[in-house]
Amino acid sequence: MITPSAVRPPAATSTPVDVTPVDGRPRGRGVAAVLLAAGAALTPWLVVLGTTLPATTTVRHWPLAWVGLDALEALGLLTTGALLLLDDPRARQAAAATGTLLLADAWFDVTTAAAGSEFAVALAMAVCAELPLAVACARIAMRCDDAYPEMCRSRASSD
Repeated sequence: MITPSAVRPPAATSTPVDVTPVDGRPRGRGVAAVLLAAGAALTPWLVVLGTTLPATTTVRHWPLAWVGLDALEALGLLTTGALLLLDDPRARQAAAATGTLLLADAWFDVTTAAAGSEFAVALAMAVCAELPLAVACARIAMRCDDAYPEMCRSRASSD
């Protein structure tokens, strides 16, 4: 039987590693610029979508879309739970992705539900299951562990 300690990643070394790029610029500035530009470019696109999309539509593969989304959520929850049991720091990334999927599911369940009992069920699922699980995932994704201080900027800078 594999025990959690048998598969735990090795502890971080106490020797600091220099990660400064050769050009001396902080990493990620180029990626940050692209992401900021893409986010800004989406703003006018939202206006176009809001004014041109039809109020209703027929969708092919509707069951496949929902089953696929829920399958990804199940996989994310199982992965996050397993990684937590193993004290694996990758649980944070799995939790972030899973929480995002849960928020998207809650949003689309509620906004695509027909009026009446379908809407009530979608709202109840969002409030009682999807949103609380998303909050739990967000807490996991943002936590700082004593076992993995390098994962948290404030702790890593104080070491």
